[in-house]
Amino acid sequence: MSEHSEHSARTEKETANVVWSGSWVSERLGIELIGDGKPDGDSELKDLLGLALRRNPKRAHLLVSNVLGKHVPQKPSVVYGAGFELGRRVRDLLGDTEARRAVVLGYAETATGLGHAVADGLGVAPYLHSTRRPVEGVARAGGFEESHSHATSHLLLPEDPSLLAGDRDPADAGRGDGAAPPPATASDAPLVLVDDEFSTGNTVLNTIRALHERYPRSRYVIVALMDMRSPADRGRLAGFAAEIGARVDLVARGSGTVTLPDGVLEKGQALVAAHDAEPAAATAREPAAAPGRRPCTRVDLRWPAGVPDGGRHGFTPAHRAVLEPALPAMAARIAGALGDARRVLVLGFEELMYAPLRLGTALEDHTDAEVRYSTTTRSPVLAVDDPGYAIRTRLVFPAHDNPADGPGDRYAYNVAGAGFDAVVLAVDSTADTPELHAPDGLLAQLAAHTEHVLLAVVPSYIPSYALSGPDTYVAERQEPPMLPEPLRGPAFSSYAPDEVGWLLQDLSGTELEAPTEEREEAIQSGGAHYAESLPVEYQPSAQYQDLFKAALELSAARVARAVGTVTETVLAERTPRPVLVSLARAGTPVGVLMRRWARHRHGIDLPHYAVSIVRGRGIDANALRWLAAHHDPADVVFVDGWTGKGAITRELSAALAGFEGFDPEIAVLADPGGCVRTYGTREDFLIPSACLNSTVSGLISRTVLRSDLVGPEDFHGAKFYRELADTDVSGHFLDTVAAHFDEVVDAVDAEVKELLATDRAPTWEGWAAVERISEEYGIHDVNLVKPGVGETTRVLLRRVPWKILAKRGAGADLEHIRLLAEQRGVPVEEVDGLPYTCVGLIHPKYTRGATGADGRAVESK
Repeated sequence: MSEHSEHSARTEKETANVVWSGSWVSERLGIELIGDGKPDGDSELKDLLGLALRRNPKRAHLLVSNVLGKHVPQKPSVVYGAGFELGRRVRDLLGDTEARRAVVLGYAETATGLGHAVADGLGVAPYLHSTRRPVEGVARAGGFEESHSHATSHLLLPEDPSLLAGDRDPADAGRGDGAAPPPATASDAPLVLVDDEFSTGNTVLNTIRALHERYPRSRYVIVALMDMRSPADRGRLAGFAAEIGARVDLVARGSGTVTLPDGVLEKGQALVAAHDAEPAAATAREPAAAPGRRPCTRVDLRWPAGVPDGGRHGFTPAHRAVLEPALPAMAARIAGALGDARRVLVLGFEELMYAPLRLGTALEDHTDAEVRYSTTTRSPVLAVDDPGYAIRTRLVFPAHDNPADGPGDRYAYNVAGAGFDAVVLAVDSTADTPELHAPDGLLAQLAAHTEHVLLAVVPSYIPSYALSGPDTYVAERQEPPMLPEPLRGPAFSSYAPDEVGWLLQDLSGTELEAPTEEREEAIQSGGAHYAESLPVEYQPSAQYQDLFKAALELSAARVARAVGTVTETVLAERTPRPVLVSLARAGTPVGVLMRRWARHRHGIDLPHYAVSIVRGRGIDANALRWLAAHHDPADVVFVDGWTGKGAITRELSAALAGFEGFDPEIAVLADPGGCVRTYGTREDFLIPSACLNSTVSGLISRTVLRSDLVGPEDFHGAKFYRELADTDVSGHFLDTVAAHFDEVVDAVDAEVKELLATDRAPTWEGWAAVERISEEYGIHDVNLVKPGVGETTRVLLRRVPWKILAKRGAGADLEHIRLLAEQRGVPVEEVDGLPYTCVGLIHPKYTRGATGADGRAVESK
């Protein structure tokens, strides 16, 4: 029986006979949870909490929250909603004026996400959480111990030294500029302290006492999911408030008490020892992923620049305003990589709780799959596979963030055997280490218990002064080290140096090419992304080269007219001094031609750069950083060759959501798919540059994005095929088209005048056609349907084609398509009612058995 089947069977059994997840411990140790005296108080308490046994010499039991998202997978919206609602209650308690002066402090590790959600509920307060991770160059603003914890000391490491000092002005509540605010009285600056439970109160009260000595204020608010103090402990709070001369309020979602019989610590330790002597069926430390399973697929989130990964150094309302609109695009990237997964776990990492939680809430809105959320932890807890016990299973794996207190085991609870067919592991970049990827690391452990593991890495936020010294504080994160200048020909590409600057890194010395069939199998199986390797460069036959030259002579004037039309439209509508940014590499010859038109017609030299964009992973964020540092983002115009179904158009729009000032509207030479409003034509005709690969694109490969080659501060990569110089026709293509500029000027002017007065809103009719074709031909994957002459040519040159659909009666525009199809043994099917001149279909469900011994495609019967 599969894990999913076992989970379903177990769930059905337990649903029919509901068991409280604390009954196993309660029956054996006599521990009881008692509600607050309200009707159904005991029942409500047990809905929120279960019980487990700690492996801890200081405390025997663990109250396991069902809504915290730490040990028990829960809906992200439930976890976030619990904290957010508490934040709203705090705001109602404080009133708007004091809420704007408040600072929220959460406790590591279990309450870092809860505290952040409380701050979101407050809406106007900055957030900080304690941490057990020292950061070199960041001074401590305070710290404290946790009396019952197994873990190391809590550190307070705010980037803004004034954050805890109580001297914030309400006008600064939404700012992140680091300007020193005018002083305010301590009574106007409440400190809101958030923990998952308030049991004895020792940890929170010790924190207040330590901070009050250094940063005195007149009001504190304690927030917890559960108030589980004993009657004696409840009386301490009023006395403590009187002792320090401040008001101390408490806001909790639920309340009750825990009754502990005498000797419970010793009995609990004996019970753990006895259980350890039995076979550890509930604990998994797998040696590696199961055979045939890939440990993980990396998802490039495109985390918005300058937004911290969490509250370790502070998180302001200004940061929140940038993160919120970027979440849907990041969730869409994750959803796109999940395939047909129906039960998904978003798994956070120790203190990194908020970022994966918000990715999870956004993912719930982007998929019909069942989404759950939990996080890994330092805390060692006994696992018992019993419905009356809160921790059913545990995974054990080595720490993978180089912890200050040395190596040790870490844990993920209730993941194994829970029926997840996909796990999205979210870590910060500090934790993306060899230990994470090791044979006994967390990724391998997860791969043994689920079909699909995704890895999403959030950039670790480092305060600027940690790099430059403590006396140079600024609130916003400084840019990473200076990026290199663009690559230019002839050192990189056969284009002249003023034609284009490539915001890429040169990978010419790296072996990246793989046979087309191997790449197709890896891509379709999910084992690799298409941008992680390169196809072997197609070497055209003499017959095909002659066909290219004939096609160029036939269509050069048509291309020149489209170049003029799109360039004049940009100059008239967008900006008189655009910065052309072509999407490498198909867009780059078009960008060069637009630059030549502007110089020829208007005498202006437009800057032109080429950047990488990768379907499913977004645009090169470092290239955008470079552009923003050297030009006004409002002047940037993105350029591509043509649209197919509009996938890259949508990708660009989503990728730019986290970058201020850039216009996602793309300008293309041909828009047969009706995907953009700035175009040279909407006809689907042969653009000769689509016929070839690097030899018509400056001898540059398509772009590469692979984690072992492209680091967080690097541009995406590409290769310069210098060895193909003898067959290079890049300059010939440009010169041939530009030679027709003068003869098409009148036609361009007339066409632009008409276009500027026309409704050019995208119709997306191409996307609708692709969806229809995908279903009619039984492919059920729009990514395998490539519409238009340009995209069909790419299918024949780079992928494993299945068949070509050609509009009945299409003429010279398809001569090269028919030749390539004949060479590869691919059938061409003439059809009626096709909105494109042709459509290329990639072989569905490709394996190497999908081609014959001669490498030709085999048509499915």
